[in-house]
Amino acid sequence: MSHAATPGGGRVQRRLAAVLAADVVGFSRLMGINETRTLRDLIEVRRTIFSPIVADNRGRVVKLMGDGALVEFSSVVDAVNAAVEIQKALTARNGGLPLERRIELRVGVNLGDVIIEGSDIYGDGVNLAARLQEVAGPGEVVLTATAHEHAATRVDVQFIDAGEQSLKNIAAAVRVFRWSAAGGGPRTGATGEQAREVPERPSIAVLPFDNMSGNPEQEYLADGVVESITAALSRIRSFFVIARNSAFTYKDMHKNVREIGRELGVGYILEGSVQRAGGRVRITVQLIETVGGAHIWAEKYDGALDDIFELQDRITEQVAGALQPSIRLAEVERVRRKRPQDLGAYGYTMQAMPRVWALEKQEAERALALLDKALEIDPDYPLALALAAWCWAQRSVYSWVTNVSDAKARALSLGERAATLSNDEPLILAVLGAVHTFARNFGTARVLLERAIALDPNAAWALSRLGWLEVYSGRPEAAHAYFERALRLSPLDPMNFNNHVGIASAFQVAGQPARAADEFLRALHERPNALWIHRNLAPALLAAGREEEAKASRDALAAAYPEFTIARFKEAMVFDPGTLERIADDLRKLGVPEA
Repeated sequence: MSHAATPGGGRVQRRLAAVLAADVVGFSRLMGINETRTLRDLIEVRRTIFSPIVADNRGRVVKLMGDGALVEFSSVVDAVNAAVEIQKALTARNGGLPLERRIELRVGVNLGDVIIEGSDIYGDGVNLAARLQEVAGPGEVVLTATAHEHAATRVDVQFIDAGEQSLKNIAAAVRVFRWSAAGGGPRTGATGEQAREVPERPSIAVLPFDNMSGNPEQEYLADGVVESITAALSRIRSFFVIARNSAFTYKDMHKNVREIGRELGVGYILEGSVQRAGGRVRITVQLIETVGGAHIWAEKYDGALDDIFELQDRITEQVAGALQPSIRLAEVERVRRKRPQDLGAYGYTMQAMPRVWALEKQEAERALALLDKALEIDPDYPLALALAAWCWAQRSVYSWVTNVSDAKARALSLGERAATLSNDEPLILAVLGAVHTFARNFGTARVLLERAIALDPNAAWALSRLGWLEVYSGRPEAAHAYFERALRLSPLDPMNFNNHVGIASAFQVAGQPARAADEFLRALHERPNALWIHRNLAPALLAAGREEEAKASRDALAAAYPEFTIARFKEAMVFDPGTLERIADDLRKLGVPEA
């Protein structure tokens, strides 16, 4: 403890302390719903969770302020452990409870100088902890860089570097680190209750339709209808449309539209069902406004299977008209794709779709087998050709084959054929742009990807591929902007781990290995089977001075890819020469074979 003289001659007592600040998320809203019950729940949480965990970690509750709390610890490790344990316990408590019964906290932890006055503490150390708590999301713990430095290697969870942030009434930007009870990073989407800002323009998510046919094998038909309607709506430039991969995370989930609207940040939800009987199909849809849950309209569409594309277009037109009453039919920019002559080709392609985007070796192989069947039926089906091209491109870039050159050539051939048959389909252009990226044809790739975005401003995957193009072109700041836009358009996308790999790679290109390593770890946490990430994670960890972790990552890489060499890495990756050699040199230091 230290003492300093005051102008009046008195002595101010100071000490270094770890300060934890916490408050209840949406407390006023909960009190408005049921004041008595909310107060009872809050008291119970304090008694059974908050206070016991603080005591177990040698903390002192300085004061309780309505929906908030201030706690002092002599050890920052104890403070962080307490914060994490509290958030985990609250997550377990809240599981299965309705929204109005959930007590969720935002928590900030700072290590700094505090002024002591009786049993109270105040000063800059306390103020900063309070500001950190304000920028935390529900279920999150946010640390200053100083607190993270002292606690990171002594706690059992991984914090994510969120960079520098401007905090209210704090003069200089503060570097912060985040952990979420929802799983490593900031909570988003279906696993959390974080609300997203709804855009001013009409915004919609098309949820997975129910398969009412009684035959699980007909699931592809319902998924295909959703795929096509989403693509069609995305082409209307005045609309904000959530990408298909995020919407599909709600498949087989039972959530009300208000929750989904908050989680995705959209004003409208389209949901429905598909029922097939023999050669006939019935599609039932309803459009719902998410804020109040009001039904805008509902309709049934009956027709022959041969007419399914016409039915999809009729649904799209009605959705567009309901969301934007002034829109004329001629302004509905529907997807004009070459449709397969046989529904079997369409069916195989729809069955392949989720496997194509898994970015896993076995899933890509299964997808190719299905796409081959589709192309046997209709060799000129552009979507099947494009998806097959992307599968071959994955084989080349993720070190799944020994002959990388052959895989790149196959991808390029299939992609160009698809674009020749359908040169105004955003997904097909984006695939060809990605393939040209891997072939180091950066100029051609940029033209294709930018055209895809011009045709479909909601094309999250095309934005992601533009981010990767900027990474490989040595423009990390531009890359970050594209990845962030892609994450907003498709916040729940199972492929978002690859956007985090992209962000990590941008840090790697920029010469920031510590931040790169943390983002690579976050991506691997979200997709543990994506073991190819270790190609970049191991050298990033080594460059960041985390040698033991780097060796463990190298060993994981060697176990997954026993034939991996530096030569194969250089053949697969298309970083600029300086970055490529820098990463290769770190792999060399880790003992990865040259050839």
